Amino acid sequence: MIARDVIDFGLGSADLDRRMLHGGLPPFFLGDAPDDEAFGEWMDSYWAKDLQELFVVEKKGAFFKLVELLFRQSGGLFDAQSFTGPCEVSRQTVRSYLEILETTLLATVLRPFSGGSTHEIVHQPKVFMFDTGFTAYFRGWSSLRDEDRGLLLEHLVLGELQARFARATIHHWRDKQKHEVDFVVKPARGTEVTAIECKATARAFDPAALTSFRKRYPAGKNLLVCLDAVETTARRIGPVVVEIIPYLALGQFLDASP
Repeated sequence: MIARDVIDFGLGSADLDRRMLHGGLPPFFLGDAPDDEAFGEWMDSYWAKDLQELFVVEKKGAFFKLVELLFRQSGGLFDAQSFTGPCEVSRQTVRSYLEILETTLLATVLRPFSGGSTHEIVHQPKVFMFDTGFTAYFRGWSSLRDEDRGLLLEHLVLGELQARFARATIHHWRDKQKHEVDFVVKPARGTEVTAIECKATARAFDPAALTSFRKRYPAGKNLLVCLDAVETTARRIGPVVVEIIPYLALGQFLDASP
């Protein structure tokens, strides 16, 4: 479910907490409240139908421990070694399980964007799990703070990007000074680089990361996607000019962009 679907349901920005907590699968989204039992049943069905018919996964407990941990840190940097102890499997098995999750669309792996600078992080990907409702379920969230909304907004924005761009063109960016840009999109060689930041509120935006990024890659649009924005506006914040976009308007903005 992307923003256009939320709008088609007749909902608006006031309903986005529900979208985040319930998730984007229609039966879950339309429920009166998040249903923990239904989330568990869906995972059981995923194991029985999607996995067992396509893959040989001998250690169900280890596999689902990895799934749980990835949901708990969805949107974070991925280090295979950090999962070997909790899951009691080898690093190679962790990587194999992640490939299965990526193949079955439960996980999206975003590689770092880099132009070859030694100041950039070039090896560590980010892993996003497929649905905000399951992320909230595994984290035990029944209500959201702004920091939770910011994280789940990243998942929603990734969904908008995946609906329009090839997965291999969507990246994250991080340098060794720990400046991070949530998403970087470069659709093809010779095209400008679009940098996207996601914040629950516009006032939470710090331009330091975009400033650092644009020193290396000066050409391209800067987008700040927020939950509290009312309309799309361009604003200079510090040394960078950003397009501040309400989440529900992001799809239309991307579709209209050359």
